[in-house]
This record gives sequence, structure tokens and C-alpha cells, in this order.
Amino acid sequence: MALTGQVTGDDWTVCTHSIPVDGGFCCEVHVAHGGAAGEFKHQFRHSKIFATECDSVLDGLREGAVWIGLKRAETIHL
Repeated sequence: MALTGQVTGDDWTVCTHSIPVDGGFCCEVHVAHGGAAGEFKHQFRHSKIFATECDSVLDGLREGAVWIGLKRAETIHL
């Protein structure tokens, strides 16, 4: 069973779940937010490998929060 994590704000959500890989764990990150341009959703696999599931999920949540900040500031466009 995968370890999962989620953080939410007024109009955004970041969810992660751990994935066992050679050498440890990585995680899949799902981000979503609403805005004037409509709802944005994106998912990606974190590029880092961690020794524990907990570390992979926590870093994935941080990475997802960075994505939300960049997207909302219109720094990145997908």
C-alpha cells in the first residue's frame, strides 16, 4: 500500500503517493487549481529517489506547492 499526502488551499490541491523504485521510493504528484482561465490539472513523477516513503511524499508535496505558486503567478504555462 502506498503512502499518500495531500495539502489544500482555497482553490488548489496537491496530492502525492509513494512509488517503490530501485534504490528507494519516488512519488507521483497531482496538482490542481481553479482560476480565471478555468481549472488546471497536472500530474508528474518526482525526479528524486528517497530512502523512505515519508521523505518522498513530503518532498513531493513541497514540489507540488512550488508548481502551484509558479502556475498561479503565471510564471509557467502549460
